[in-house]
Parts: sequence; structure tokens; C-alpha cells
Amino acid sequence: MKTTLFVTRHGKTMFNSLERVQGWSDTPLTKTGVQTVNYLAEGLKKIPFSAAYSSDSGRAIETARLVLSKHSNQEIPYQTDPRIREWCFGSLEGGFDGELWGVIPRILMYPNYDEMMAELTYEQLANAILAADTANWAESYETIKKRIWGGFSDIAEKTAANGGGNVFIVSHGLTIAYLLNLIDPHIPVQVNLLNASVCLLEYEDGTFTIKSINDTSYIENGKKTTEN
Repeated sequence: MKTTLFVTRHGKTMFNSLERVQGWSDTPLTKTGVQTVNYLAEGLKKIPFSAAYSSDSGRAIETARLVLSKHSNQEIPYQTDPRIREWCFGSLEGGFDGELWGVIPRILMYPNYDEMMAELTYEQLANAILAADTANWAESYETIKKRIWGGFSDIAEKTAANGGGNVFIVSHGLTIAYLLNLIDPHIPVQVNLLNASVCLLEYEDGTFTIKSINDTSYIENGKKTTEN
């Protein structure tokens, strides 16, 4: 059997709604966030998952538990993995998104945000965050790369070794976007993966293949089922 990862961004949180930076800091899902995740749960409840994982952040745990609580199989093994948590933004955490994306072009010496995004790499982004962080909490690019790739690869390899199948994973926007770029370097920096969207990855013989990105069809199908 192939190993298929349903890599899902957590539901919408208070900081998401307020457009504030939310890396290792945490806020709970909003009422709308919970509702959307419940639709996702309805859309996923009949998919046979062999295992489930989330980061150790509260918003990811809350999302995973909501989905698993509605699944047709109530015995799916679930555990958290700190390696698939969001990037750490250090002293920039809790500030407005606009402030973060205003300072990074200046650090990297781009005239504006749009020109930066046309060329930005994840290594540049990590270095800029590190430079802007006055608390010295942010991670180096190599640290981020090692933990994220190691986390998802280990989950996929463990599942494959146990016979393969589907795995439900809840992670974070920038972490998932960076994972996609590690799999396919032609994918540009993405900072707009939707809350509760799914990226479908297949893993076989040590190689990931991206099947879909930012898929909201499970939410939409779940909403239709719930409303009917």
C-alpha cells in the first residue's frame, strides 16, 4: 500500500482573525474556526486513517481532536510531534502580520513586499527572521529544515514500515508551505494556505509526491452533508 499524508492546516484562531503573528505562541480556535473544522471532520470521517498526528501546539491539538472525535473509527492512534510545529518568530510573535512583512523586505534590502515575494526563498526568510528577532529565540534555517523534514519523513516512513495507508496530520501554514517547497523546489514561498485546508502527499520508496495543495473540498463536502 502507498502511504498518503493528509497534511492539514489547523483551524482559524483568535490571532489568525486579528492578523497577528502566531508561531510558537498560541491562541484557541474561534467559533468560526471550530465550525469549519467540524465541516472538515464530516468530510474526512469515512476515510480509513491508520494513524493521526499533530504538532504539540494547542491549536493543532484542538483541530486534530475535533476531527478524530467525529471519525467513524474511534480507535485511530494519535500522537503529537513537536517537530511539525510552526516556525518560531521570536520577539516578532504576537505582533501584527503587517509589521512582520514590513520589516523583512527592509532587512533583505528589497524595495517592497511584492518584489521580495517574486524572489524570496525560505532560507532568506529564516535569516531575516533571525536578524529581526531581538530576543534570540528564532531558529536558524538549518534547524528549521532538519526538524520539519525529519518530522514528516519519520511519520511517513513509520507508516510505510507498518504497511502504509492514510495518515491524518495537523500542522501549520508556513511549516506546510515549506515542506511543499522541500519536496518540489519549484513551488515558490507560500504564506496563504487556508485554515483547515488539506495538502495531499504520497510517499513511496522514500520519495514524496504532491497530489494536491490547499484543498478545501473536504470542508465543502462536509458542509453540504451537514446542511442536508
